[in-house]
Amino acid sequence: MANQSTVTEFLLLGFSSDPSEQFLYFVIFLSIYLIALVGNILIIIAVALNYRLHTPMYFFLGNLSLSDICYISATIPKSIAASLSDDKRISFAGCVAQVFLVVNFVGSELALLTIMAYDRYVAICHPLQYELIMNWDACIQMTAASWIISPIHSLLQTIITFRLDFCGSNIIGQYFCDVPQLLKISCTDPKLNQILIFAIGVILNSFCGGFIFLSYGYIFSAVLRIPSVQGRYKAFSTCTPHLTVFSLFMSTVVFSYMRPKALSSITMDLLSAVLYNVLPPLLNPVIYSFRNKDLQEAVLKIPKIIRSLLA
Repeated sequence: MANQSTVTEFLLLGFSSDPSEQFLYFVIFLSIYLIALVGNILIIIAVALNYRLHTPMYFFLGNLSLSDICYISATIPKSIAASLSDDKRISFAGCVAQVFLVVNFVGSELALLTIMAYDRYVAICHPLQYELIMNWDACIQMTAASWIISPIHSLLQTIITFRLDFCGSNIIGQYFCDVPQLLKISCTDPKLNQILIFAIGVILNSFCGGFIFLSYGYIFSAVLRIPSVQGRYKAFSTCTPHLTVFSLFMSTVVFSYMRPKALSSITMDLLSAVLYNVLPPLLNPVIYSFRNKDLQEAVLKIPKIIRSLLA
């Protein structure tokens, strides 16, 4: 990475060069960012302050919300600033950092969703052993592993990307530094990089996705054996938010990184980036709190709890 070319900065094209449209994008992205930020922060505070939510499921949810905050903060603030100032430049070091952070938090999201699937599997298929298996030491170790392994994977992806030379165009057709866009503008053959990135992605996605689908196979089998309709509904209701979030996250990431070249265009690239970079952090709090009365009540009690702590 030390022997780089003459490119010292990149130009992020974003969505438009029209000043009036730039302001519109500034307002839209600022609103989205604030909503995602507030929603995820509320979940973290609710889980931290409410004793009833001090369970493995909500502990993992709090970590997922923290990952969502970091994930959307790695790209949107820079895009907001570029729209407001009309300065679309990003330094080479800033681009490296952005790639590292984006890949890191994509990895941590996938790892946490895998852990949450295991938690639901143990809760439904082995309810009598749940507290023994999902003890706090195990929960902390699994969460720590997800936060440690993700940066290692991200560092590998970043090194693979920036070992290429960038000596021609420095224009990135995106609103943040994205690996596929960087491979497009490299002046060296990126085929080896594409193969390595594809192979790593397939291995990780296959492992995590396969583990989640296997867990839900056992879960559905166990739930269908529950005699009462109310019991089946209650069991399914604890899994629905996680399965929805996982489906949303995986479909947007796979579409963004593994779609055929025939579906690749500037507009499609921008749309796919918004789908996997903005939608999960924005919708995850809504999905998890929509039918979860405990979480809804905990969020509504936050002002009361804070006032009692300050009194």
